[in-house]
Amino acid sequence: MGLCCFGSLDKRKEGHDQSGEISAANDVRLFSYNELRSATANFNHMNKIGGGGFGVVYKGTLRDQTQVAIKSLSAESKQGTREFLTEIDMISNIKHPNLVQLIGCCIKGSNRMLVYEYLENNSLAKALFGQKSRRIHLDWPRRAAICIGTAHGLAFLHEEAEPHIVHRDIKASNVLLDKDLVPKIGDFGLAKLFPDNVTHISTRVAGTMGYLAPEYALLGQLTKKADIYSFGVLVLEIISGRSSTKAAWGEDLMVLVEWTWKMQEEDRLLEIVDPELVEYPETEVLRFIKVALFCTQAASFQRPSMKQVVEMLSKEIILDEKALTPPGVLKNMDRTSRGSSGSSQSTLVHKGKHSTGTGAFITSTNLHSSSLTITDMQPR
Repeated sequence: MGLCCFGSLDKRKEGHDQSGEISAANDVRLFSYNELRSATANFNHMNKIGGGGFGVVYKGTLRDQTQVAIKSLSAESKQGTREFLTEIDMISNIKHPNLVQLIGCCIKGSNRMLVYEYLENNSLAKALFGQKSRRIHLDWPRRAAICIGTAHGLAFLHEEAEPHIVHRDIKASNVLLDKDLVPKIGDFGLAKLFPDNVTHISTRVAGTMGYLAPEYALLGQLTKKADIYSFGVLVLEIISGRSSTKAAWGEDLMVLVEWTWKMQEEDRLLEIVDPELVEYPETEVLRFIKVALFCTQAASFQRPSMKQVVEMLSKEIILDEKALTPPGVLKNMDRTSRGSSGSSQSTLVHKGKHSTGTGAFITSTNLHSSSLTITDMQPR
């Protein structure tokens, strides 16, 4: 076990031995603050490679020349040092080819940092939606492999990890790509390190609203099926090359899932395919789009499990399209409506065919009416 001692810390705090050093649980590698500061050139902004609700991420080079990604957490955990290390130990022992590997951590007072393996091609979001000069050309075989690899990683979290993990923040910026463009899911299991009142749902966080399963965002109903909804949205983004949070289509400003369903009803599904994909197998692409629609159905119990999703994506099977039901769509209504108090409103739109044409059942609720966080684990 690799172990680095921290500097002078309060001996009275839990997790310290008589020498004043912190002892680690099992295989957690502990880094000193000075070691990580040196690795990032004093957390130089030139080494910043990402950021979000959980904190800022820096690229670092350790003394042995190993490149790492260092995440400085943005919120102080209520947990004591021992509980924090126990959670870190659990996360670090979850290993899968499609999950970002946690190497270790650092605790200095209230500051806590996580050290991950470094992935050369950054996030899928930057590859798909970043500055045009920095985007990565993704042909269909690569896009298909990213969909399937991400599905494998999420299925592992849901079915094989102990305890089972509901990620709660599956989106393009949390899927990282290594040098060979193999996808790896990051930020799983982090909610245990944060206070209960820390939330990723805010107007300043771009990217969250477009992936949220309606039953989770509006009613606080969290199950694995919330991740599956988000994964379905992600697949549509990979196929279309369009962000679910930064674009809308038509006079009704339809979000990506709505637009895809409209194309499904009009038998025009291939119109959502990224124009940059000049060559692709139509039958396979159509299957992937329909799998995404199965994942985003309004009723959570009608969505497949991730194990089923892996099979649906990996094999040339015939999907029972008659069983496919309309998606549930959560729309941020900030631009079109305000509550009497001026607070942000969200609307759940349930689209479907009726005898008189396409209609919508709409219910509204205040987005801030329930406490929401982004990544969590199922009860043990």
